[in-house]
Amino acid sequence: MRCSNEKLVSLPEPSSDEKVPSEEPGREPCTSSYLHLSDPPYDNYFAADCSSASQVVITTPLPDSDLRLISPRLLIAWPAGNSGIVLYFSPGSGVNGTLGLRLENLPGVNRTLDPLIGGVSGILSLNSSATLDLAILGSIRTIREFVEGPSTLSPKIQNAIEILTLPDGGIQLSRVWLDRTTETFLTIHNLNSTSISVKDGQPHLIGGTYTFNAWSSYPQLDQLGTTEVINPASKSPISENREDIESLAFLSYRSKILAGAWRFLTYFGRDSLISLLLLKPILSEGEGGAVEAILEAAIERINSKDGTVCHEETIGDYASYLNDQQGIDSTDPLCDYKMIDTDFFLLIAINDYFTNSAIGLTRSDPFLSRNASILPENHGLAYRDLTLATAEKIMKITADFEQSPVEKNLIHINEGQVVGQWRDSPNGLGGGRIPYDVNTALAPAALKSIASLSDKGFFPSHPDWSTVANKRATVWEENTLAFFQVNITAERARGLVESYVSTTSFPGKVNLSDLNSPVVFHGLALAGDGQSIIQVMNTDDCFRLFLLNGTDQTQVSDFLSQVTDNILRQFPLGLSTAVGLVVANPAYSDGSANVKEFTESSYHGTVVWSWQLAMMAGGLERQLGRCESEELAFCADTRLHGRVLEAYNHLWDLIDANREHLSKEVWSWVYRDDNFQYTPLGALTPPDGQSPVGS
Repeated sequence: MRCSNEKLVSLPEPSSDEKVPSEEPGREPCTSSYLHLSDPPYDNYFAADCSSASQVVITTPLPDSDLRLISPRLLIAWPAGNSGIVLYFSPGSGVNGTLGLRLENLPGVNRTLDPLIGGVSGILSLNSSATLDLAILGSIRTIREFVEGPSTLSPKIQNAIEILTLPDGGIQLSRVWLDRTTETFLTIHNLNSTSISVKDGQPHLIGGTYTFNAWSSYPQLDQLGTTEVINPASKSPISENREDIESLAFLSYRSKILAGAWRFLTYFGRDSLISLLLLKPILSEGEGGAVEAILEAAIERINSKDGTVCHEETIGDYASYLNDQQGIDSTDPLCDYKMIDTDFFLLIAINDYFTNSAIGLTRSDPFLSRNASILPENHGLAYRDLTLATAEKIMKITADFEQSPVEKNLIHINEGQVVGQWRDSPNGLGGGRIPYDVNTALAPAALKSIASLSDKGFFPSHPDWSTVANKRATVWEENTLAFFQVNITAERARGLVESYVSTTSFPGKVNLSDLNSPVVFHGLALAGDGQSIIQVMNTDDCFRLFLLNGTDQTQVSDFLSQVTDNILRQFPLGLSTAVGLVVANPAYSDGSANVKEFTESSYHGTVVWSWQLAMMAGGLERQLGRCESEELAFCADTRLHGRVLEAYNHLWDLIDANREHLSKEVWSWVYRDDNFQYTPLGALTPPDGQSPVGS
């Protein structure tokens, strides 16, 4: 950071009284919204109105925090440009763990933040003196990679930050982005009018309260309000679950739905499409609604050359940075196409909306006739043609398995990649190359969707797909599970769990006598060597439960039997804990995976993911609901049907018990007082070799 005595005057400090009105006829009147979500050592605050949407995160170490991971921090994040600011402080006393930060209520109002034009204003309190050690201004991607990566920063970005001492004793931090146009600003003033000193480029603050104003000149997104993101038939949830709806609205815009705050305030294809599938009963439909915003964002970003759907977009300052790394002077957005699962989700979601929704049935022609405008290489291409490209890709990569259902013809993650589906941390698949969820659920469900869409005339250039895709879907549905099945005798299972407990020093109570029958599950993935299954029990059964209605009676019964056993058994025997179902249980890995890569501090380890809980509950409900209209063997089997119902009720008990955490992406546990206790994943030290998870 550079220190300068010159005052930057290119952009005046905004007034919180200035607002950008919502003038479009039929739009929800512009209102302000404020939300506070506490998750110590993190406090999350949200403020939005017609002028901006901002998230502010205050980090203050707790007495038992790992001070190598948790340090005093003020973070401000904006969906606009996926941009923000982070400030790291150290205690003036030099004693780590003694500095505390918090936001104070604004005078005369019961809230902590005020929206500004392009930003936010608030009051920050420090319990003692502090030094501002590091500031990062610009892209959330830059901040995220510093927090979760090797903590390196580009000199080209950092050297552009200027710190100015203002005439009134405050300070201003600013930076012009790599596009040489956009600017980010932050001003800080002591409320007692004490001047802030700057020495060697580092501001020094005494204990007390400070006003801060943070803003950027990047164009704002057009936000969907709380009544615009929900369909008219679901208005009651707004009053009953106000906090959840406001959280959803903060992430919902007319051009896209964002993946999550603060780390993923931009388009992520898989995340938004899964959200659509899970939330479709309550989301607004039609032109300008949430459903079409999600579909539009995914279709806009399809690779028109091969039909691959974009996983993550790169925009704003980070797009300029990556373009510059390639010697290109451009602000054009970029897309990451390495994931293999998003293609399938898109076709499933398109079919669900345009063939199963009364509004969707009337919207296919006007929607698919639109022309793409986001990526320069897609300009002018119709959504219909881009969607066809993805469907053609799926038909191409699924053809060989229909002809010869052997392992080599299953769908692999891309060559040279270690990730490819939702468990997208480097260790998430335990080294596997052929993911369980993609092959046994997503591929057949997408094929069924292509057949359904074809039957409605969506793909006139392939009139045979109605029959061909449906036949192929059955082959995939009925012949893929066996590749992933793990069946362990009760005696062997007890030995593996005993070894796991010893190896990991698992602190909880384990009743091995509960393992009195074989343990059956489907492994996370295949190693791709023609022999090995990654024998990690997991929750990815939820995809098959939620997306497919199997027709092989024996297969359906056997599958539901193992699902219910694993839900009802307590971890590490099964998946259940007091804080939810863990998404991975490596106790039975038997050398096929490294148990040290699947821990309670791993991003995809023995942790709980909220959307997996929702999809598992939705999947069990779907299968139980079939008993009302279909004559299925498991429905007539009193014992099995009772077990499925027991697992469903048990899962809902866990969801209800952890309702306060459901707005979070992922959380973990500590074992204390003879039970699993909730803890933020970001508060735990990651395993050796794994990156910390930002919160």
